Amino acid sequence: MATEIATLGGGCFWCIEAVYQEVDGVSAVESGYSGGNVANPTYEAVCSGSTGHAEVVRVTFDNAIVSYREILEIFFTIHDPTTLNRQGADVGTQYRSVIFYHSPEQHETARHVIAEMAIVWDAPIVTELAAAGAYFKAEDCHQNYFIQHPLQGYCAFVVAPKVAKFRSTFAAKLQAR
Repeated sequence: MATEIATLGGGCFWCIEAVYQEVDGVSAVESGYSGGNVANPTYEAVCSGSTGHAEVVRVTFDNAIVSYREILEIFFTIHDPTTLNRQGADVGTQYRSVIFYHSPEQHETARHVIAEMAIVWDAPIVTELAAAGAYFKAEDCHQNYFIQHPLQGYCAFVVAPKVAKFRSTFAAKLQAR
């Protein structure tokens, strides 16, 4: 098994986490915070926008089953990379589109995927590309959030449609391999 980690932010981490938990080859998905300037931030502090962190997911995957490129293709399918510091009604730098790369190879792959996605989207891609730095796991109540609260309002009206979009656009492609 060739395990790799991807750290991605694309709005609320509950949305991104729920999708990657369904991807074959992904062994773990953890919600957390990265890209900020405060050690051990809390959800409330990150939501205030004062820490500089993005809500992110840390995806552990077997790249013999699902490649980093595919992880990024899924990422660009489930969020809007053209809206600066927002996803839908979630507004602030904590909801920015960001890829924190863990190696030179990931950096190069991400640059190529961003360039390819620029052709797909009608507006410029604003996804930040930065070296992975300090990462802080989010509080336990934020882990597996959609699985535990599928009928909660945000989950039903925001997360569930993203999961459905993933299932309809990407899951079949991965299963066809």
